Amino acid sequence: MKMKKVLLLLVAVLFVASTAFADSATKEECVATCKKAAEMLQQDKAAGVAEIGNKEGQFVWKDTYVFLMDLNGNMLAHPIKPALTEKGSLLAVPDKNAENPKMLFAEFVEVAKNSGEGWVDYMWPKPGEEAPSKKDTYIYRVPGTDMFVAAGIYQ
Repeated sequence: MKMKKVLLLLVAVLFVASTAFADSATKEECVATCKKAAEMLQQDKAAGVAEIGNKEGQFVWKDTYVFLMDLNGNMLAHPIKPALTEKGSLLAVPDKNAENPKMLFAEFVEVAKNSGEGWVDYMWPKPGEEAPSKKDTYIYRVPGTDMFVAAGIYQ
């Protein structure tokens, strides 16, 4: 009887763990979703900006989201923190690493300008949280524009 309870507990723990991991975005999903957002922006910029900024839209999934910036460091659309679109250039804004802050937005722009795409790691709070977590964000320049989309995964 005791073995049966242990087995049931183990199954329950494995189920909860698999559900938690299933709700986490992958790097592959970030790349694919950024490219889908870029396609939408190329077809209809206004619709793309609106959809990226929509908290209930297709570019918010699992535990992450796509955001949109320009090469001057301005946030053009952000579904979780829309107030970032009103701040002007974010190039001088550091990440949330108290010990060794990184100018994450400046690094995003450099990747978009110089490589067109790539990954940047930094510290940023998960949606709904205050404490920073390690985040790796994929940057993808929208072809033929001065804009880039980005989406990241939390560690």
